Amino acid sequence: MKRFADRASDAALTLDEQLCFPIYAAANATVRLYRPLLEPLGLTYLQYLVLMILWEHAPVSVGEIGDKLVLDSGTLTPLLKRLETNGLVSRRRDAADERRVLIELTAEGMAMREKVRTIPNDVLQCAQLPQEDIEDLVAAVLTLKRLFLENR
Repeated sequence: MKRFADRASDAALTLDEQLCFPIYAAANATVRLYRPLLEPLGLTYLQYLVLMILWEHAPVSVGEIGDKLVLDSGTLTPLLKRLETNGLVSRRRDAADERRVLIELTAEGMAMREKVRTIPNDVLQCAQLPQEDIEDLVAAVLTLKRLFLENR
């Protein structure tokens, strides 16, 4: 199969010939898959991603979360305030640099990790792909992300 060969042709301007569209559509479908798994826990998909960062690296600055999720502080601030209101995180100024706000997990935020433990496997089961294919796909998408971010 020789797709994407002549990028100057009219065919290159069709939806099915775009690199971006299948990635976009798959990302939207994936987020929709998470929604019914996270809603009973009172979490959105982005809140879940923030919690995953914190379970791995807390405390973390707002800027570091934004870098990892490729989101600006205008998007993150209301999301973090909601997590704080829901008792999952706390925010505090960094003693070493008052300009930085550090995000930490509360006991309830740490406990949430156990409540979401099966979600990654539930999502992978929906993909119905062999483990090796999933690993190859993740590696390819992470490479694209890195390359695209380097070129922006």
